[in-house]
Amino acid sequence: MNIVTTKERILQYIDYKGISISEFLRSTAIKRGFLDADKLNSAVSDIFVAKIIATYSDLNLEWLITGEGQMLKENNGQADDLIAEPTVSFRKTADPIKDFQKIPLFNSMATMGLLPKSNGDFDDEFIVDYLSVPNLPSVDGALYATGDSMYPLLKAGDIVAFKKVDVDINNIFFGEIYILSIYIDDHSTYKTIKFLQKSEKGEAYVRLVSQNQHHQDKDIPLNKIAAMALVRASIRIHN
Repeated sequence: MNIVTTKERILQYIDYKGISISEFLRSTAIKRGFLDADKLNSAVSDIFVAKIIATYSDLNLEWLITGEGQMLKENNGQADDLIAEPTVSFRKTADPIKDFQKIPLFNSMATMGLLPKSNGDFDDEFIVDYLSVPNLPSVDGALYATGDSMYPLLKAGDIVAFKKVDVDINNIFFGEIYILSIYIDDHSTYKTIKFLQKSEKGEAYVRLVSQNQHHQDKDIPLNKIAAMALVRASIRIHN
């Protein structure tokens, strides 16, 4: 059976759109060689997927990752297709529920933290739209989930609404889902969504746990986390 890879689906998309490979690489800031014929079977990292989706907003993320559904998004922006699904049944926080709030949806999180701001305000460059979800506790923003580490609880393309919290062991509700910005080096981070559990290595560490059992648990030092946010709701688009 011929299995189509994510990179081969990227080639299908840019061919359909009439985009050259060089134009695609330039617009996404991905290095040359990414789509070379001898590399089409290699995996695509969450960082590259986020760059691609941020640049080509009509591309269906679920199709890109899994091959399921249509290549292009359908009913883009129509609120009737959004179903809000709170991710926790029993809240551990005590802040009040809000009847209405305007939630910025970010298309890219290209910052060391989770909230892209300029002069204290949200940077419009990173905002796709605003969501209105009733009866939620306070949230700071929302972003698209990528990858399959939290599948089937979260699928690639789902929207997760989050509340930013300080990186402190005392602020963590262990067993809950968090968006984490983790240092790669002094100048860059990558984003991931995981359950947080206590680490057997002590309070200087936390354990990152995936819903997908094909992903191994990982203990990381707490000081490797640049920013973190509690996931408070997920939104899944059903075509």
